[in-house]
Amino acid sequence: MGVMAANVVHRHALPTRLWHWINAVAIVVLIGSGLGISNAHPRLYWGRYGATFDHAWWQLPRFPAWLTIPAGYNLAISRRWHLFFALVLAFGLLAYMIASLLNRHFQRDLRLRRRDLTRAHLAADWRAHLALRFHDPEDPRAYNAFQKISYVLVVFLALPLVILTGLALSPAMAAAWPWLLDLFGGRQSARSLHFLAMIAIAAFTIVHLALVILAGAWNEVRSMLTGRWRVPE
Repeated sequence: MGVMAANVVHRHALPTRLWHWINAVAIVVLIGSGLGISNAHPRLYWGRYGATFDHAWWQLPRFPAWLTIPAGYNLAISRRWHLFFALVLAFGLLAYMIASLLNRHFQRDLRLRRRDLTRAHLAADWRAHLALRFHDPEDPRAYNAFQKISYVLVVFLALPLVILTGLALSPAMAAAWPWLLDLFGGRQSARSLHFLAMIAIAAFTIVHLALVILAGAWNEVRSMLTGRWRVPE
């Protein structure tokens, strides 16, 4: 194995890199096919039932063909894409969690400590982000507070929520596990929460991509391909 340059560190383990790219594909396909499914009835409700003449808390737009999978309205095909990549997302998350517990990635890199959440520490991180400084020069491998908070919210809240509400929307799973619908307050509440979790994941993805570009796109992408990350000057 070759020796790394002094300003190059190994930042991402193989399980993290694999999960990142599998997840990226799955999320893009799930959002596109989900928007195609939404076009069949673009209204959201709370409770167990929802129909055309019921009161909707959100009237969704009709999403254009360039945003949906397939590119054009086809509910059956959208559902097939959505179901397949939902399984990819769910089992990928499970494998990533197991691997991250075994290699101590969660404990080492994502564990939130009390000092991370102090007002002074968050304010310092915020000022550093505004100055486009995204790493600690004394510990370049370390995740900053905003990275930890956002990753914890996505990995342990948004992704499990979108998976569990998706299971609740499946007639077969709802019949086998009726407590899932009770947990979310009914089928329409589960559908609303599913859509809101999707929005949170999509927003995280957009912000993540913007920060990758600002931090140096090639360096960041290379680190997620090879694990090696060059510490900025």
